[in-house]
Amino acid sequence: MKTKNVNLTSQIVYRMMNVLIALVIDFPIGTNLGLLQVLWALVSGQLLGTRGALIPALAAIELSDAEVLRAWSAFANGKWDAHRLVTRWGELVRQEGHWERSGYGGYRVKALDLTGFFRPCLQDCATTHYDSTAGKALKAIPIGIVGDVGHVNTQRFTLPTALVRADVNNPSEKVLEAELVRIAVEQMGADEALTADRGFRPVTFITAGCKRVVLRRPKNFTARRRIVPAYGGRGRKPSLPEIVRPLPRTYRNKTIAATLPDKVETWVDPHNGVTVTAHLWFDVVLPDQPKDWDDDTRKLVKDTPWSIVLIFHPDFPHPMLLITTLPLSAQQAHEFYLDRWGIEPPSRPLVAKQILGALRQFVFADEARQRLPELSLLAGSVLSYVAAREVAIPTGFWDRDPKSTPGRLRRLLTRFPFPADFPLPEPLRAAKSIRAPTTCSKAFWLIVAQNRWFRSLQLNYPLRLASRCSRDLAESKALRSVTFSNLSSTTFTPRPGAVGTLNVPSLLNSNAGSIRSGL
Repeated sequence: MKTKNVNLTSQIVYRMMNVLIALVIDFPIGTNLGLLQVLWALVSGQLLGTRGALIPALAAIELSDAEVLRAWSAFANGKWDAHRLVTRWGELVRQEGHWERSGYGGYRVKALDLTGFFRPCLQDCATTHYDSTAGKALKAIPIGIVGDVGHVNTQRFTLPTALVRADVNNPSEKVLEAELVRIAVEQMGADEALTADRGFRPVTFITAGCKRVVLRRPKNFTARRRIVPAYGGRGRKPSLPEIVRPLPRTYRNKTIAATLPDKVETWVDPHNGVTVTAHLWFDVVLPDQPKDWDDDTRKLVKDTPWSIVLIFHPDFPHPMLLITTLPLSAQQAHEFYLDRWGIEPPSRPLVAKQILGALRQFVFADEARQRLPELSLLAGSVLSYVAAREVAIPTGFWDRDPKSTPGRLRRLLTRFPFPADFPLPEPLRAAKSIRAPTTCSKAFWLIVAQNRWFRSLQLNYPLRLASRCSRDLAESKALRSVTFSNLSSTTFTPRPGAVGTLNVPSLLNSNAGSIRSGL
C-alpha cells in the first residue's frame, strides 16, 4: 500500500516510538532497549508472519543477529515485570488528558476479564482455559485483566490496571478468578463498581468484600426472596423463601412459568431508536447450593441483596440477564454492563490475538511463556490508544471512509522496520558487558555448551555462540583435532563467585575423554 501523505505517516511512526520509549526508559540499561525492540515487533504485527515465533519476528524488523539475541535476552531474562509496565502505561495515558472515564448512576466502570492463550502442545503446562469451540478446557496460559473503562474521542477504551498470572502452586482457574477479584476490590475507589461476564461467580465478589457489582448470568439463573412468605392458612407452612425464576424453562416436557416481575421499565435505545423492555426483581439473594460453602460464606450470601434485570432488546433473539447490587435503573444497568466490552478488544477477540498475531506463541521457558501474553496484551492496549488518538490512514483506494482503528494502524506499522535512525535518549542503549577477548574458535564453545563438566564452571563467555556452529561440522574428526590444537595456551577467567582461573592445556590433558564424550 502506498501512502500519499508521507509526513503524516512519519508523524504516526514517531508518535508510536515516543510512547514505547516512555514506557521502557526507566528499566535497566540494555533491558529497556531490548523491550523497546520487542514491543515494536509486537505492535507492528510481526507475530502474524512468523506464526507466533518471537525471534524471527525480531529479525523481521531488520535487527542484526546480535541485536536479536540482546532483545530476546532482555525479554526472557531481563529485570522487568508487567506490573511496572502497566502502572507506567496508566500514568502516561492519564497525563495526556484525552482519556475520560465512563460512569452511570454515579458509579464509574471497572471491568474484569479472564483470557487464555492456548498452548495445546506445550509440555509441563498445568494451567487450562475453557474453549467454547472445543467445548472443554484446553492447555493454555490464562491471564486475568483488570481495567478502567473510558473513552478516547468517540472510541471506547479500557486502560488496564493489573495483569494477573495463575498461581504456580495452585494453577486452577478458580483460584485465579478469586485473586483477580481480590486485586480489583483493592483498586476500587469509592465511586467505582465492578462488572464481569457470566464466567465469574457472584459468590467470589461477595467473599472478597465487593459491595458494588454488575454481573451477567446464564438464562437458567434462579434466586430466592429474602423473606419467607406468610402462611396462607392451608397446607404445609413455608420454610424457605420463594424461588424467583426470571425466564421460563422446560422440565420433562412441562413448562415451568417465569416469576412475575416486581417492575417493568421501557426506554428508547439512543443508537437505533427501538424500544427496549426490562423486567426487574428486587431484594433477592443467591440460592444456597454448593456444599463446600462454610458458615461465614452462607451468612454473607444471605445478607447480600441483589436486583435482577432481564432486558428484552428487539435487535437480539435472546434476552440479557443481569444481577446487580447497585441502585440503578434498568437502562443504567444495561449501559453499565455494555461498557464491559471495552476490556475485550485488547485481550481476547481482536487486537492482541488476531490483529497482532499473539494467538499462536512459540516460547517455552517458564518465565517467557508468561511474559509474552502479558506483553502482547499491553501492546494491544498501546496500539488501540495510539490509533484512537491519531488520524486514520486508509488501507487503500477502496477505503473511502477510514476509521481510527488498531487494525489500520498495525497495517501501516508493518511496512516499517525498527526505526534505527530515531534519536534515542541516552539511557536507551546496549549494556556494555566487560568480558575477556574470545581467542579460541567457535568449536570450543560448542564443546563447552554440550559438556556438563564445562557448564558447571560458569565461564564468563556467551555460550550461545556455540549454538551457531554447524552440528555436522562439529561431528567431524578434522574439527576435533583443530579444536584441541588451537587451545594450547589459553587461560580463562571464571565468573564472579568461582575460584581461580581455568588453564585449558592441563584441563584438556586430564579431561580429554570426558570432553570428547560430550559431543
